[in-house]
Order: sequence, then C-alpha cells, then structure tokens
Amino acid sequence: MTDVLPIDRISIEPTRRCSKACSFCYNGSGPGVAGEWGAQELINFAVDAAAHGVAALSLGGGEPLEWPAVIEVLRALQGTLFRSLTTNGLPLERPEVFAALISAQPDKVHISIHAPESPREVARVAQQVRALAAAGIKSGVNLLVRRSRLVEATVAARTLHASGIGNDRIVYLPMRGDARETPTPEEIARVAGGRFQSMTCLGGCAKSARFVSIAADRTVAWCSYTVSRRPLVAPTWAALLDALEGLGLTFCGEQLVRLGRAS
Repeated sequence: MTDVLPIDRISIEPTRRCSKACSFCYNGSGPGVAGEWGAQELINFAVDAAAHGVAALSLGGGEPLEWPAVIEVLRALQGTLFRSLTTNGLPLERPEVFAALISAQPDKVHISIHAPESPREVARVAQQVRALAAAGIKSGVNLLVRRSRLVEATVAARTLHASGIGNDRIVYLPMRGDARETPTPEEIARVAGGRFQSMTCLGGCAKSARFVSIAADRTVAWCSYTVSRRPLVAPTWAALLDALEGLGLTFCGEQLVRLGRAS
C-alpha cells in the first residue's frame, strides 16, 4: 500500500491521438500515434477508483475529443465522480462534436490556449468557453505561459478578462520540458495581473498527496510531466496502489539543468 493517501483526483490520458502535434507536447502526441484505453476498461477502473474514495477524474491527452469513446465514457460515469475534460477546442468547431459533448454533460471543460501570440486562437477559445457556459457546462481556459512569450500571454489574459473570463476560470500553465522557457511564479503573476491558479508544483517540484496521472500507455506517475513512471498492470485500484508504492518523482527540468542549458 502506498504511504501517500488519500488520492482523490486521477488524470487519465485515454489517447495519444492529437491532430495538433505540438512540438512541446510532453507525451509526444500526434496524428495516428498509437496507444489508447478501451472504453469499458476505463469505465471499470473509474468505478473501482470511485469506490475507494476518488472524487474526480480528468480526461486529457492527446486530444480526448479525438478518442471515439469519450462521450460513452462521460455518460457512463455521470453521477459516479466529478468528470472534467481538457481539450484544445479544435474538434468543438464541428457542431456535431459540440452537441455530443453537451449531451454528455461533463462537470467541467477546460480549453487550452497553446499559442497566446495568436489572436485567432485566443478569440476562438474565448468564444467556445462562453458557448459551453451558455449551454450549462462549467468551463474555463488553460493558458500556456512561456518565458519568450510573456508579453503575448499578458495580452491574451487581458483579452480573456475583457470577454468575461476571469482568473477564477483561467489556469496559468508554465511551459515545462525546456528550463529556458519555464517562467517564474513572479512572471506568471505579472501575466495574470492578480490572484491566479496554476500547477501545485509552480513553487517547486513535489508530489501531490491527492493527485495521480495515468498515461495512454498505462503507466502511472505522480505528475503528468515526470519520467518516473511504472506500468499499471491491470485497470484496478489495487494495481494503481501497487504501481505507486515507492515510486519517485523526477524533476521535469532536471536534465536541462544538468546540461547547463537552463537560464
């Protein structure tokens, strides 16, 4: 049994499929990339986890709206635990995808802005977030902040604020994987322009006693970004605890720091 309990939030990447294929993606997602969960095994695992005290399940990726089973899973788990989803929003430009997501009634949807320097992307995400809210879905924005784009991220944040999306609905995510691009907490605070939400590790790399990440390849970690992972040998709560027992956490910027490439 792991000595870090209780875990009450689990993030699962049900697929690595994503049409954007961002160069900075921490798990190498892209079009046609192999590795994804089956619908029933994810449902069974979530039900088992909920029976052991897990209160919230977050679906990410990859792009979860490119995973064919996402609507089925959201519907099956309604009332079992809190169901949230993070998307790049591009599939929501198709009316049938938007309608299907609304019909599944997720408890929360966050749409990511990966390129705050793109006014078109910022405007699209703001419109989609408002549309979800108008349809009764709690919604917000994940705003990626990188050091070389602090000015653009600040402009994007102010644009979101002006559109009625305040910092209570924005999560400011520092760029990870390249220490030269990772902003300091002070820099993110300036971008946000006030009190803000971010990763729990913003102030320093550490495990969260409440959070676990499971990738599309069914490996388990204390963080989505770390390379310290173990296989989940079965989609069960017991197997999750076994995988976490004694599992460490490797700082996602450590390799760059050792190479002397961090700023």
